[in-house]
Formats: sequence, C-alpha cells, structure tokens
Amino acid sequence: MFDSHLFTYIIIPLLIFLARVIDVTLGTIRVIFVSKGLKYLAPVIGFFEVLIWLMAIGQIMNNLSNHLSYIAYAGGFATGNYVGMIIAEKLYIGVVLLRVITQKDASELVKSLGSQKYGVTCVDGYGTQGKVNVMFTVVPKKEIPKVIKLVMEFNPKAFYTIEDVDFVEKGIFPVTTKWHNETFEMIFRPFRKGK
Repeated sequence: MFDSHLFTYIIIPLLIFLARVIDVTLGTIRVIFVSKGLKYLAPVIGFFEVLIWLMAIGQIMNNLSNHLSYIAYAGGFATGNYVGMIIAEKLYIGVVLLRVITQKDASELVKSLGSQKYGVTCVDGYGTQGKVNVMFTVVPKKEIPKVIKLVMEFNPKAFYTIEDVDFVEKGIFPVTTKWHNETFEMIFRPFRKGK
C-alpha cells in the first residue's frame, strides 16, 4: 500500500530540493556563459533552468501546507549555488591576463612562451628590491597550469598574478578548436540574418 505521508513529507521535498540544486547550478553556469559571450549556449541552458524551476515551484504551490517543501526549496537554492561555483571553477572558460614580475632577466621566458605561440609583452620596472622585468601574457584559462609550469621552471621565485579578461581583440594565441562555436553555429545558422 502506498504511503501518502511518505510521498508528501519525504519524496516531494526531496524532489524539490534536487530540482532547485539543478536549476540554480544551471543558472550559475548560464551567467558565466553570458559573461564569456557564449550567446548560443546561454539561452539553451536558460530554457532548462526555467523549466526545472517551474516544476519545483509548481510542487510548492500544490503543497502549501507542507513546510518541509519550503526548507527543501531554500536548501536546494543554497546547495545549487555551491555546486554551481564548483562546476564554474572546473569549466576553464575564457582568457586571463598573467602578469609575471621577476628580478631575473625574462628574455628566456619570453622566448619559451613565444615558441609555444603565446604573445608576450615584457617591460623593465623597478621594485622595492631593485630592477625587475614585468611580463604580460593573455592565455586561455584552461592553459594556466601549463604556462605557470613554464614560469616556475624559468624562475621558481617569480611573483605572478592572474586576472580574468572580459574582452580580447587581436593578439597572438595558440590555435584552439572551439567546439561550442562550431556546433551551435550549425544549429542556429537558419535563424540568423544573412545566414
């Protein structure tokens, strides 16, 4: 015999919790895609985000007397934010500015990065301990570990900072395939002006 109390007070709140985790996670990823200019992926994710949210809120409205549903809804929201941030860290979308400051002559590092097809700008500077070389390079976020390894091989004591870059035009970058652009260009081409 089916237990309606089990369904009302355990299964429905659990489903609401899971729906909120998924829809808030998708929302976090969608915002990242919007900020990175992935104009074809963001709307698709937004569609599923809102669809799942409507199902969750529908269950809340059908079970207004069930206070566990409210707790599940809030808990799912909080957990979804956390899960979304974890996934966002793993996505490695976009480019970053890597700034390296070293007292050692940076010409070997510049050559090494140039041979790997990274554009590099190096300027002389002066710090609290004397003359330094300041090197700037913009690299795809997913290649940060590779570039940091080159920097550390060159000078393990080098100081570096990494900053997100919202927009890049021109420059020298290693050739990479953007699977998402090709796939979504093909899907959405019939809807574009000029095709």
